[in-house]
Amino acid sequence: QVQLVESGGGLVQPGGSLRLSCAASGSIFSVISMGWYRQAPGKQRERVATISGSSTNYADSVKGRFTISRDNVKNTVYLQMNSLKPEDTAVYYCNLKRLGASDSWGQGTQVTVSS
Repeated sequence: QVQLVESGGGLVQPGGSLRLSCAASGSIFSVISMGWYRQAPGKQRERVATISGSSTNYADSVKGRFTISRDNVKNTVYLQMNSLKPEDTAVYYCNLKRLGASDSWGQGTQVTVSS
């Protein structure tokens, strides 16, 4: 099994920045990708950013503002979020995909962008 623990969420003003972290532990092998998803109230969960090896992929809504990175030694993935907007308000979930296994999810961390 895989355990994912997120941290770094909080309340920030529009235009501000936050950095989310997700530490992975357990059966971390045959990893295909890690990433971040988010779910706003009344909306479906959506992909924000993913990283696979050195390749990254972003939702159009966050391109140029968010940066995903990974520390393979610490088994941690980060999401640097800059120029935050009220529409970025959501619960952010860490995701890990492994070959031949179901997706693993973190418990979620709340990000609120408001003045």
